[in-house]
Amino acid sequence: MNMSRIRSGPAQRPVNGRGPSRAAAKIGAAKDSFLPARPISLRTLGDYLDLSPATISLVLNNAPGVRSIPQETRDRVIAAAKKFDYRPSFFARSLRRRQSFSIGVLVPELSDGYSVLVMNGIEEVLIEEGYFYLTASHRRKADLIEEYPGLLMERSVEGFIVIDTALQHSLSLPVVAVAGHKALPGVTRIVLDHARAAELTLHHLVQLGHRHIAFMRGQPFSSDSADRWKSLMALAKKLGLEVHPDLVVQLEQNLSTPELGYPAARQLLAQKRPFTALVSYNDIAAIGAIRVFRDYGLRVPDDISVIGFDDVQGALYHTPSITTIRQPLNSMGTTAAQILLDRIRGARKYPDEVPIVPELIIRESTAPPNPHRARKK
Repeated sequence: MNMSRIRSGPAQRPVNGRGPSRAAAKIGAAKDSFLPARPISLRTLGDYLDLSPATISLVLNNAPGVRSIPQETRDRVIAAAKKFDYRPSFFARSLRRRQSFSIGVLVPELSDGYSVLVMNGIEEVLIEEGYFYLTASHRRKADLIEEYPGLLMERSVEGFIVIDTALQHSLSLPVVAVAGHKALPGVTRIVLDHARAAELTLHHLVQLGHRHIAFMRGQPFSSDSADRWKSLMALAKKLGLEVHPDLVVQLEQNLSTPELGYPAARQLLAQKRPFTALVSYNDIAAIGAIRVFRDYGLRVPDDISVIGFDDVQGALYHTPSITTIRQPLNSMGTTAAQILLDRIRGARKYPDEVPIVPELIIRESTAPPNPHRARKK
């Protein structure tokens, strides 16, 4: 499990002076050579500085009332805290507010490009708001998806963000699901508009002149697979495009590397049915497919155009750079974190579903079909 940084919250107790004690005299006499064997307490630090614990708490927590304290005093507090390696007690703050200032995040795999970009957005908000996050990677194993929420709740998380994770039932805490298509009570779903994504995909290829188009279907366990496929097929029918069964391959492997698309593209070529464009389930599979085409002496986009999905970080820098449907993954992460924190604080109510609008990013991997170049078999 991974954790982000946490920022201490403000203390709200009034500022009161305190006189020196025996502990203060002992610390003062030791001067710079004193280093306590055990962690120093707030009270002992107050005795050493001849200040109240409340004053020190205001300074170290940078609380709203800190500006009423002279800068010289603030400097003394910070210097003493550094000298004796004093840190405010997170657990005391948690007990005082009855909050853990932490959330749980469930992901299929930490290294997956999709999850990484969503996590970047989540981190931006949580670090700014002073929250930990505990991340569990379940590798799409049903038993772990069932078990991990309970383990995280034992660690007092206040809510969950689940990324491309197929929850089967509601949880007792607020939940925000990124790419969560199953409606569950208490779960706010952030879902891409797949009908719009299908329009961007097929209209782009049709306008270029493609009519013989191959498709990679997403893995059954991926949250977006069913909605994306239904949207593509509904629009293909509306546009009068024939989708031949030989030009449809099903992704099955649980991989987050280009190897995902490699066997699927080989299967398409083995069918011996000509096609001029490929709609890949995602950018990672598209990279694997492009490699297969090159291995068979085919050029992208001269012989076959390829369009991906997601716009992961490698899509721009691949050769050729990949035309793709961009999901605003970073902003999906920030939106998820903001919604979850607002739900935890009870500040706002949100609809069950928050739609996200995709964008077509045209790069080098798509072009009009070349009538002078026959696809090699």
